[in-house]
Amino acid sequence: MLRTRFRRLAAAAAVAVIGLGALTACGAGDDDEATSGPAKLRFLSLAWQKESLQVNKDLVAKWNAEHPDIQVEYVQGDWNSVHDQLLTSFEGGDAPDIVHYEASAIGEFSKQGYLADLSDLVSDDLKGQIDKGIWDTATVDGKVTGVPFLLESQVVIANKKLLDAAGVAVPPADGGWTWDEFQANAQKLTKPGQYGAAWALKSPTNRVLNLALNYDGKFFYGDGGRTEVKVGDAEKEIPKRIHDMLYTAKSASPEALGMSGADTLPGFFGGKYAMLPGSVSLRQQMVEQAPAGFEWVTLPPVKGLSTKQAANPQTLSISEDSKHKKQAAQFLEYFLNPTNMAALAKGDWLVPTGKQANEELVKLTAGKQGWDVAADSAADLTVAPFQQADGYPEWKTKYATPALQQYFANKITLDQLATQLVDGGKQVLR
Repeated sequence: MLRTRFRRLAAAAAVAVIGLGALTACGAGDDDEATSGPAKLRFLSLAWQKESLQVNKDLVAKWNAEHPDIQVEYVQGDWNSVHDQLLTSFEGGDAPDIVHYEASAIGEFSKQGYLADLSDLVSDDLKGQIDKGIWDTATVDGKVTGVPFLLESQVVIANKKLLDAAGVAVPPADGGWTWDEFQANAQKLTKPGQYGAAWALKSPTNRVLNLALNYDGKFFYGDGGRTEVKVGDAEKEIPKRIHDMLYTAKSASPEALGMSGADTLPGFFGGKYAMLPGSVSLRQQMVEQAPAGFEWVTLPPVKGLSTKQAANPQTLSISEDSKHKKQAAQFLEYFLNPTNMAALAKGDWLVPTGKQANEELVKLTAGKQGWDVAADSAADLTVAPFQQADGYPEWKTKYATPALQQYFANKITLDQLATQLVDGGKQVLR
Protein backbone atom coordinates (compact mmCIF):
# COMPACT_ATOMS: atom_id res chain seq x y z
CA MET A 1 0.00 0.00 0.00
CA LEU A 2 1.10 3.61 -0.48
CA ARG A 3 1.30 4.25 3.22
CA THR A 4 3.56 1.28 3.83
CA ARG A 5 5.89 2.34 1.04
CA PHE A 6 6.32 5.84 2.42
CA ARG A 7 6.65 4.49 5.93
CA ARG A 8 9.39 2.06 5.02
CA LEU A 9 11.37 4.41 2.80
CA ALA A 10 11.43 7.08 5.44
CA ALA A 11 12.02 4.65 8.27
CA ALA A 12 15.00 3.13 6.50
CA ALA A 13 16.57 6.55 6.03
CA ALA A 14 15.66 8.29 9.24
CA VAL A 15 15.17 5.75 12.01
CA ALA A 16 17.80 3.85 13.90
CA VAL A 17 17.55 0.09 13.66
CA ILE A 18 16.74 -1.66 16.90
CA GLY A 19 19.44 -3.83 18.34
CA LEU A 20 18.24 -6.99 19.99
CA GLY A 21 19.69 -5.79 23.26
CA ALA A 22 17.51 -2.67 23.10
CA LEU A 23 14.43 -4.86 23.08
CA THR A 24 15.34 -6.59 26.33
CA ALA A 25 12.72 -5.52 28.77
CA CYS A 26 10.77 -8.12 30.60
CA GLY A 27 11.60 -11.40 32.19
CA ALA A 28 9.12 -14.23 32.43
CA GLY A 29 7.73 -15.64 35.63
CA ASP A 30 7.18 -12.56 37.81
CA ASP A 31 3.88 -10.80 38.42
CA ASP A 32 3.01 -7.16 39.09
CA GLU A 33 2.99 -7.53 42.87
CA ALA A 34 6.34 -9.33 43.09
CA THR A 35 8.48 -6.30 42.33
CA SER A 36 9.51 -3.31 44.45
CA GLY A 37 10.32 0.22 43.36
CA PRO A 38 8.98 1.82 40.20
CA ALA A 39 7.67 -0.49 37.50
CA LYS A 40 9.91 -0.16 34.46
CA LEU A 41 8.36 -0.70 31.05
CA ARG A 42 9.79 -0.58 27.56
CA PHE A 43 7.63 0.73 24.73
CA LEU A 44 8.66 -0.27 21.22
CA SER A 45 7.32 2.44 18.91
CA LEU A 46 7.30 2.38 15.11
CA ALA A 47 6.50 6.07 14.70
CA TRP A 48 8.74 7.55 12.02
CA GLN A 49 7.38 10.84 10.73
CA LYS A 50 8.81 13.96 12.36
CA GLU A 51 5.57 15.16 13.94
CA SER A 52 4.52 11.65 14.94
CA LEU A 53 7.89 10.95 16.55
CA GLN A 54 7.64 14.12 18.57
CA VAL A 55 4.11 13.37 19.78
CA ASN A 56 5.10 9.84 20.83
CA LYS A 57 8.16 11.00 22.73
CA ASP A 58 6.33 13.93 24.35
CA LEU A 59 3.55 11.67 25.61
CA VAL A 60 6.05 9.23 27.12
CA ALA A 61 7.93 12.08 28.80
CA LYS A 62 4.72 13.56 30.19
CA TRP A 63 3.61 10.18 31.51
CA ASN A 64 6.95 9.64 33.24
CA ALA A 65 6.80 13.07 34.88
CA GLU A 66 3.32 12.37 36.22
CA HIS A 67 3.85 8.70 37.19
CA PRO A 68 7.10 8.23 39.12
CA ASP A 69 5.96 4.73 40.13
CA ILE A 70 5.58 3.56 36.48
CA GLN A 71 8.43 4.58 34.22
CA VAL A 72 8.30 3.97 30.45
CA GLU A 73 11.39 3.80 28.27
CA TYR A 74 10.82 4.79 24.65
CA VAL A 75 12.51 2.36 22.22
CA GLN A 76 12.64 3.36 18.55
CA GLY A 77 11.62 0.66 16.09
CA ASP A 78 11.79 0.26 12.33
CA TRP A 79 8.95 -1.06 10.16
CA ASN A 80 11.47 -2.77 7.88
CA SER A 81 12.98 -5.06 10.48
CA VAL A 82 10.60 -5.19 13.43
CA HIS A 83 8.93 -8.51 12.55
CA ASP A 84 12.12 -10.55 12.65
CA GLN A 85 13.39 -8.70 15.70
CA LEU A 86 10.17 -9.29 17.59
CA LEU A 87 10.16 -12.95 16.65
CA THR A 88 13.69 -13.32 18.00
CA SER A 89 12.93 -11.40 21.19
CA PHE A 90 9.68 -13.29 21.85
CA GLU A 91 11.38 -16.64 21.38
CA GLY A 92 14.24 -15.50 23.62
CA GLY A 93 11.90 -14.29 26.36
CA ASP A 94 13.15 -10.70 26.25
CA ALA A 95 10.44 -8.85 24.32
CA PRO A 96 9.44 -5.24 25.09
CA ASP A 97 6.48 -4.80 27.42
CA ILE A 98 4.47 -2.71 24.95
CA VAL A 99 4.58 -3.38 21.21
CA HIS A 100 3.48 -1.09 18.38
CA TYR A 101 2.59 -3.00 15.19
CA GLU A 102 -0.44 -3.57 12.96
CA ALA A 103 -3.46 -5.87 13.14
CA SER A 104 -2.57 -8.02 10.14
CA ALA A 105 0.84 -8.83 11.64
CA ILE A 106 0.06 -9.55 15.30
CA GLY A 107 -2.06 -12.63 14.56
CA GLU A 108 1.03 -14.82 14.17
CA PHE A 109 2.37 -13.73 17.56
CA SER A 110 -1.08 -14.05 19.13
CA LYS A 111 -1.46 -17.66 18.00
CA GLN A 112 1.95 -18.49 19.46
CA GLY A 113 0.96 -17.06 22.85
CA TYR A 114 3.38 -14.15 22.87
CA LEU A 115 0.77 -11.40 23.35
CA ALA A 116 -1.44 -10.89 26.39
CA ASP A 117 -5.23 -11.02 26.21
CA LEU A 118 -6.33 -7.42 26.82
CA SER A 119 -10.02 -8.20 27.31
CA ASP A 120 -9.88 -7.65 31.09
CA LEU A 121 -6.99 -5.17 31.07
CA VAL A 122 -8.49 -2.26 29.10
CA SER A 123 -11.39 -0.21 30.40
CA ASP A 124 -14.97 -0.37 29.20
CA ASP A 125 -14.64 3.28 28.19
CA LEU A 126 -11.78 2.53 25.78
CA LYS A 127 -13.62 -0.52 24.48
CA GLY A 128 -16.70 1.61 23.83
CA GLN A 129 -14.77 4.26 21.90
CA ILE A 130 -13.80 1.79 19.17
CA ASP A 131 -16.29 -0.03 16.92
CA LYS A 132 -16.57 -3.79 17.18
CA GLY A 133 -15.53 -4.28 13.54
CA ILE A 134 -12.23 -2.59 14.35
CA TRP A 135 -11.71 -4.61 17.53
CA ASP A 136 -12.28 -7.74 15.46
CA THR A 137 -9.15 -7.01 13.43
CA ALA A 138 -7.05 -7.49 16.57
CA THR A 139 -8.99 -10.46 17.94
CA VAL A 140 -7.54 -13.94 17.48
CA ASP A 141 -9.23 -17.10 18.75
CA GLY A 142 -11.47 -14.98 20.97
CA LYS A 143 -8.58 -13.06 22.54
CA VAL A 144 -8.05 -9.33 22.02
CA THR A 145 -4.29 -8.98 21.71
CA GLY A 146 -3.97 -5.44 20.43
CA VAL A 147 -5.65 -2.07 20.88
CA PRO A 148 -6.33 -0.66 17.39
CA PHE A 149 -5.64 3.07 17.34
CA LEU A 150 -4.79 4.35 13.81
CA LEU A 151 -6.65 3.55 10.59
CA GLU A 152 -6.00 3.99 6.88
CA SER A 153 -8.93 4.30 4.48
CA GLN A 154 -9.23 4.70 0.70
CA VAL A 155 -10.55 8.07 -0.48
CA VAL A 156 -10.21 10.20 -3.63
CA ILE A 157 -7.94 13.25 -3.94
CA ALA A 158 -9.11 15.66 -6.64
CA ASN A 159 -7.92 18.79 -8.45
CA LYS A 160 -10.49 21.38 -7.35
CA LYS A 161 -10.00 23.70 -10.32
CA LEU A 162 -10.58 20.86 -12.80
CA LEU A 163 -13.72 19.78 -10.93
CA ASP A 164 -15.06 23.33 -11.07
CA ALA A 165 -14.24 23.71 -14.75
CA ALA A 166 -16.14 20.51 -15.55
CA GLY A 167 -19.11 21.45 -13.37
CA VAL A 168 -18.50 18.57 -10.98
CA ALA A 169 -19.67 19.39 -7.45
CA VAL A 170 -17.68 18.25 -4.43
CA PRO A 171 -19.77 15.83 -2.35
CA PRO A 172 -20.18 16.41 1.41
CA ALA A 173 -17.82 14.70 3.84
CA ASP A 174 -20.49 12.26 4.99
CA GLY A 175 -21.95 11.44 1.57
CA GLY A 176 -19.63 10.35 -1.20
CA TRP A 177 -20.44 9.40 -4.78
CA THR A 178 -21.67 6.01 -5.83
CA TRP A 179 -19.40 4.06 -8.16
CA ASP A 180 -21.69 4.99 -11.06
CA GLU A 181 -21.36 8.68 -10.16
CA PHE A 182 -17.60 8.41 -9.74
CA GLN A 183 -17.24 6.80 -13.15
CA ALA A 184 -19.58 9.33 -14.78
CA ASN A 185 -17.68 12.24 -13.25
CA ALA A 186 -14.36 10.75 -14.34
CA GLN A 187 -15.78 10.75 -17.87
CA LYS A 188 -16.73 14.44 -17.55
CA LEU A 189 -13.18 15.21 -16.44
CA THR A 190 -11.61 13.43 -19.41
CA LYS A 191 -10.49 15.39 -22.46
CA PRO A 192 -7.43 15.49 -24.72
CA GLY A 193 -4.35 15.55 -22.52
CA GLN A 194 -6.35 14.95 -19.34
CA TYR A 195 -7.70 11.80 -17.71
CA GLY A 196 -10.47 11.78 -15.15
CA ALA A 197 -8.56 9.43 -12.88
CA ALA A 198 -5.25 7.66 -12.37
CA TRP A 199 -5.38 4.26 -10.68
CA ALA A 200 -1.92 3.54 -9.26
CA LEU A 201 -1.96 -0.25 -9.47
CA LYS A 202 1.65 -1.32 -9.22
CA SER A 203 0.55 -3.47 -6.24
CA PRO A 204 -3.15 -4.03 -6.96
CA THR A 205 -4.18 -6.90 -4.69
CA ASN A 206 -4.78 -5.17 -1.36
CA ARG A 207 -6.50 -2.27 -3.11
CA VAL A 208 -8.89 -4.54 -5.02
CA LEU A 209 -9.68 -6.75 -2.04
CA ASN A 210 -10.24 -3.73 0.20
CA LEU A 211 -12.65 -2.09 -2.22
CA ALA A 212 -14.37 -5.40 -3.04
CA LEU A 213 -16.13 -5.11 0.31
CA ASN A 214 -18.12 -2.26 -1.31
CA TYR A 215 -20.07 -5.03 -3.06
CA ASP A 216 -19.71 -7.73 -0.37
CA GLY A 217 -16.90 -9.34 -2.33
CA LYS A 218 -15.06 -11.60 0.10
CA PHE A 219 -12.78 -13.77 -2.09
CA PHE A 220 -11.97 -16.03 0.88
CA TYR A 221 -14.69 -18.36 2.14
CA GLY A 222 -14.60 -20.91 4.95
CA ASP A 223 -16.27 -24.28 4.59
CA GLY A 224 -15.98 -27.01 7.21
CA GLY A 225 -12.65 -25.78 8.52
CA ARG A 226 -11.27 -25.27 5.01
CA THR A 227 -10.70 -21.94 3.33
CA GLU A 228 -11.07 -21.50 -0.41
CA VAL A 229 -11.02 -18.67 -2.92
CA LYS A 230 -14.25 -17.99 -4.78
CA VAL A 231 -14.75 -15.33 -7.43
CA GLY A 232 -18.38 -14.58 -8.16
CA ASP A 233 -20.22 -11.49 -9.34
CA ALA A 234 -19.49 -9.63 -6.10
CA GLU A 235 -15.75 -10.24 -6.38
CA LYS A 236 -15.69 -9.26 -10.05
CA GLU A 237 -17.42 -5.90 -9.57
CA ILE A 238 -14.43 -3.71 -8.60
CA PRO A 239 -11.92 -5.16 -11.12
CA LYS A 240 -14.51 -4.83 -13.88
CA ARG A 241 -15.30 -1.21 -13.02
CA ILE A 242 -11.63 -0.21 -12.98
CA HIS A 243 -11.04 -2.10 -16.24
CA ASP A 244 -14.02 -0.33 -17.86
CA MET A 245 -12.58 3.05 -16.90
CA LEU A 246 -9.29 2.07 -18.52
CA TYR A 247 -10.48 0.51 -21.78
CA THR A 248 -14.18 1.24 -22.38
CA ALA A 249 -14.75 4.78 -21.12
CA LYS A 250 -11.01 5.51 -21.35
CA SER A 251 -11.40 7.90 -18.43
CA ALA A 252 -8.48 6.43 -16.46
CA SER A 253 -4.84 6.58 -17.52
CA PRO A 254 -3.31 3.25 -18.62
CA GLU A 255 0.18 4.57 -17.92
CA ALA A 256 -0.60 4.83 -14.21
CA LEU A 257 -1.06 1.06 -13.94
CA GLY A 258 2.59 0.43 -13.11
CA MET A 259 2.85 3.38 -10.74
CA SER A 260 2.72 3.75 -6.99
CA GLY A 261 0.63 6.56 -5.55
CA ALA A 262 3.69 8.80 -5.25
CA ASP A 263 4.54 8.25 -8.91
CA THR A 264 1.25 9.83 -10.00
CA LEU A 265 1.86 13.12 -8.19
CA PRO A 266 3.77 14.98 -10.93
CA GLY A 267 1.02 14.22 -13.44
CA PHE A 268 -1.65 15.17 -10.91
CA PHE A 269 -0.01 18.49 -10.08
CA GLY A 270 0.48 19.11 -13.81
CA GLY A 271 -3.23 18.65 -14.57
CA LYS A 272 -2.83 15.33 -16.41
CA TYR A 273 -5.02 13.45 -13.91
CA ALA A 274 -8.04 15.06 -12.28
CA MET A 275 -8.56 12.50 -9.51
CA LEU A 276 -6.35 10.09 -7.57
CA PRO A 277 -8.12 7.24 -5.78
CA GLY A 278 -5.77 6.36 -2.95
CA SER A 279 -4.93 6.33 0.72
CA VAL A 280 -6.18 8.99 3.11
CA SER A 281 -2.50 9.55 3.99
CA LEU A 282 -1.91 10.90 0.48
CA ARG A 283 -3.14 14.23 1.86
CA GLN A 284 0.26 14.66 3.47
CA GLN A 285 1.97 14.74 0.08
CA MET A 286 -0.62 17.28 -1.08
CA VAL A 287 0.30 19.61 1.77
CA GLU A 288 4.05 19.09 1.47
CA GLN A 289 4.53 18.82 -2.30
CA ALA A 290 1.72 20.61 -4.12
CA PRO A 291 2.92 23.72 -6.01
CA ALA A 292 1.86 27.13 -4.79
CA GLY A 293 -1.72 27.93 -5.69
CA PHE A 294 -2.68 24.32 -6.40
CA GLU A 295 -6.20 23.65 -5.10
CA TRP A 296 -6.97 20.10 -4.03
CA VAL A 297 -9.83 18.51 -2.17
CA THR A 298 -10.43 15.18 -0.43
CA LEU A 299 -13.52 13.27 -1.60
CA PRO A 300 -15.19 10.61 0.58
CA PRO A 301 -14.92 6.88 -0.15
CA VAL A 302 -16.85 5.74 -3.21
CA LYS A 303 -19.98 3.73 -2.44
CA GLY A 304 -21.18 0.42 -3.88
CA LEU A 305 -23.77 -1.46 -1.85
CA SER A 306 -21.90 0.14 1.05
CA THR A 307 -18.66 2.02 1.68
CA LYS A 308 -17.14 -0.91 3.57
CA GLN A 309 -13.39 -1.33 3.29
CA ALA A 310 -10.88 -3.59 4.98
CA ALA A 311 -9.33 -2.21 8.15
CA ASN A 312 -5.71 -2.90 9.06
CA PRO A 313 -5.19 -0.58 12.01
CA GLN A 314 -1.95 0.07 13.80
CA THR A 315 -2.09 -1.57 17.21
CA LEU A 316 -0.54 -1.51 20.66
CA SER A 317 -0.07 -4.86 22.41
CA ILE A 318 1.29 -6.06 25.74
CA SER A 319 3.74 -8.95 25.88
CA GLU A 320 2.48 -12.05 27.65
CA ASP A 321 5.77 -12.30 29.54
CA SER A 322 5.66 -8.72 30.84
CA LYS A 323 6.08 -8.46 34.61
CA HIS A 324 3.86 -5.38 34.63
CA LYS A 325 0.77 -6.01 32.51
CA LYS A 326 -1.53 -3.89 34.67
CA GLN A 327 0.84 -0.93 34.63
CA ALA A 328 1.33 -1.34 30.87
CA ALA A 329 -2.45 -1.23 30.43
CA GLN A 330 -2.60 1.97 32.52
CA PHE A 331 -0.07 3.53 30.17
CA LEU A 332 -2.10 2.43 27.12
CA GLU A 333 -5.22 4.04 28.58
CA TYR A 334 -3.32 7.30 28.99
CA PHE A 335 -1.49 7.12 25.66
CA LEU A 336 -4.74 6.45 23.79
CA ASN A 337 -7.10 8.83 25.55
CA PRO A 338 -9.14 10.86 23.03
CA THR A 339 -6.90 13.94 23.02
CA ASN A 340 -3.70 11.93 22.71
CA MET A 341 -5.10 9.60 20.08
CA ALA A 342 -6.17 12.62 18.02
CA ALA A 343 -2.64 14.04 18.25
CA LEU A 344 -1.10 10.70 17.23
CA ALA A 345 -3.40 10.45 14.21
CA LYS A 346 -2.67 14.01 13.13
CA GLY A 347 1.07 13.36 13.32
CA ASP A 348 0.73 10.30 11.10
CA TRP A 349 -1.96 11.65 8.71
CA LEU A 350 -4.20 8.71 9.57
CA VAL A 351 -7.61 8.28 11.20
CA PRO A 352 -8.03 7.60 14.94
CA THR A 353 -10.16 4.59 15.83
CA GLY A 354 -11.78 6.32 18.79
CA LYS A 355 -15.04 8.15 18.19
CA GLN A 356 -14.24 11.03 20.55
CA ALA A 357 -10.70 11.28 19.19
CA ASN A 358 -12.16 11.66 15.71
CA GLU A 359 -14.38 14.50 16.89
CA GLU A 360 -11.48 16.23 18.62
CA LEU A 361 -9.27 15.89 15.54
CA VAL A 362 -11.85 17.51 13.27
CA LYS A 363 -12.27 20.32 15.79
CA LEU A 364 -8.49 20.70 16.19
CA THR A 365 -7.96 21.02 12.43
CA ALA A 366 -11.19 22.92 11.72
CA GLY A 367 -11.84 20.30 9.03
CA LYS A 368 -9.01 21.65 6.88
CA GLN A 369 -6.71 19.44 4.77
CA GLY A 370 -9.53 16.93 4.41
CA TRP A 371 -9.60 15.93 8.07
CA ASP A 372 -13.41 16.03 8.16
CA VAL A 373 -13.56 13.59 5.24
CA ALA A 374 -10.81 11.45 6.78
CA ALA A 375 -12.72 11.20 10.05
CA ASP A 376 -15.95 10.12 8.33
CA SER A 377 -14.13 7.71 6.01
CA ALA A 378 -13.41 5.29 8.85
CA ALA A 379 -17.06 4.64 9.66
CA ASP A 380 -17.36 1.46 7.59
CA LEU A 381 -13.88 0.01 8.02
CA THR A 382 -14.02 -3.58 9.24
CA VAL A 383 -12.16 -6.87 9.29
CA ALA A 384 -12.00 -8.61 5.90
CA PRO A 385 -11.82 -12.37 5.26
CA PHE A 386 -8.46 -12.18 3.47
CA GLN A 387 -6.86 -10.66 6.57
CA GLN A 388 -7.51 -13.81 8.57
CA ALA A 389 -6.72 -16.37 5.86
CA ASP A 390 -3.59 -18.45 6.36
CA GLY A 391 -1.71 -18.48 3.09
CA TYR A 392 -2.93 -15.08 1.95
CA PRO A 393 0.56 -13.53 1.61
CA GLU A 394 1.70 -16.39 -0.65
CA TRP A 395 -1.51 -16.29 -2.70
CA LYS A 396 -1.16 -12.54 -3.11
CA THR A 397 2.47 -12.68 -4.22
CA LYS A 398 2.42 -15.75 -6.46
CA TYR A 399 -1.04 -15.62 -7.99
CA ALA A 400 -3.26 -12.60 -7.29
CA THR A 401 -0.86 -9.76 -8.07
CA PRO A 402 0.38 -11.21 -11.39
CA ALA A 403 -3.17 -12.11 -12.45
CA LEU A 404 -4.58 -8.68 -11.60
CA GLN A 405 -1.69 -6.96 -13.36
CA GLN A 406 -2.42 -9.00 -16.48
CA TYR A 407 -6.12 -8.20 -16.31
CA PHE A 408 -5.61 -4.48 -15.83
CA ALA A 409 -3.12 -4.54 -18.70
CA ASN A 410 -5.94 -6.02 -20.81
CA LYS A 411 -4.01 -9.24 -21.45
CA ILE A 412 -6.56 -11.65 -19.96
CA THR A 413 -10.34 -11.62 -19.59
CA LEU A 414 -12.31 -11.21 -16.38
CA ASP A 415 -13.20 -14.90 -16.41
CA GLN A 416 -9.56 -15.85 -16.91
CA LEU A 417 -8.68 -13.61 -13.97
CA ALA A 418 -11.25 -15.41 -11.83
CA THR A 419 -9.88 -18.82 -12.84
CA GLN A 420 -6.31 -17.86 -11.99
CA LEU A 421 -7.33 -16.50 -8.58
CA VAL A 422 -9.32 -19.63 -7.72
CA ASP A 423 -6.61 -22.00 -8.96
CA GLY A 424 -4.02 -20.09 -6.98
CA GLY A 425 -6.12 -20.53 -3.86
CA LYS A 426 -6.17 -24.29 -4.41
CA GLN A 427 -2.39 -24.30 -4.57
CA VAL A 428 -1.85 -22.29 -1.41
CA LEU A 429 -4.74 -22.72 0.99
CA ARG A 430 -5.18 -25.66 3.33
